[in-house]
Amino acid sequence: MKLSFLAIGLGLLIGPFVQAQRVIKLYDGKAPGSESWTWEEAENTTNMFKTRVVYNVSTPTLTAYLPSPDRANGTAVIVAPGGAFHTLSIDSEGVDVAKWLNEKGVAAFVLKYRVVHSLTNDPVGELMAKMADFKKLDEENAPVIPLAIADGRRAMEYVRQHAKEFNLSPNRIGFMGFSAGGTVTMGVGFDYTAANRPDFLAPIYPYLGEMAIAKQVVPVDAPPLFVCAASDDQLGLAPHSTKLYNDWLAAKKTAELHIYQKGGHGFGMRKQNLPTDTWIDRFGDWLNLNGFLTKAKP
Repeated sequence: MKLSFLAIGLGLLIGPFVQAQRVIKLYDGKAPGSESWTWEEAENTTNMFKTRVVYNVSTPTLTAYLPSPDRANGTAVIVAPGGAFHTLSIDSEGVDVAKWLNEKGVAAFVLKYRVVHSLTNDPVGELMAKMADFKKLDEENAPVIPLAIADGRRAMEYVRQHAKEFNLSPNRIGFMGFSAGGTVTMGVGFDYTAANRPDFLAPIYPYLGEMAIAKQVVPVDAPPLFVCAASDDQLGLAPHSTKLYNDWLAAKKTAELHIYQKGGHGFGMRKQNLPTDTWIDRFGDWLNLNGFLTKAKP
């Protein structure tokens, strides 16, 4: 009996800070384009990245993290973790971002998109062995990237179609992604329909190689853009961010760019005692500036 009362007390204490979660399959049955995939999604927590990663995703999903009703403002962000299309850094570039957004009243939907099949239970080890030859890695990723981008478009469609169910404004749904997730973000951001057009974009240290995204033309009705990266990105991807920003400016579209001196690649929500630790606050400032943190009108 004492244990029951303790559990109730703890529930009352932590209840307001717990994000509601719901896992949503993006397709009925097998995802189009990967019907022959038979492997099952798995997790790994003991790896060179020193963080939890998800791999062998063959059934794309969204996990909904919803803010408390008293904080909810009607804005939503689909969050695509990175991992070179071999893994998904599900915490630092996914769940932790979702929880931060919830604190701002923003609903978050963490996307698990399709990735390359890992042959062992150490997907990070497999990936790192391939990083020395970027061209070969691009070639291996090439068949999977369109599938991942299709998952991103489907995620946008789903959240917009179910906006009322989640108490969202259908014209305040953005897309954010990290590294390979930034590729997915811009794959959606460069080519969309009315049903899956993001209302804002936030690629964080994105990879935008031509083999990943062939068509990189700023749309006529391009949404506002927030870009962030570090100059000392080990993969040399900072120029991808600056080009994206310059392309948006040249098209006379709204854009904001943050390039930090230090931070490396993949900083996400990690704490390194560097200015990159507060990049997410700059994103919050940008959301607020653009009206996405004010409560949406009914």
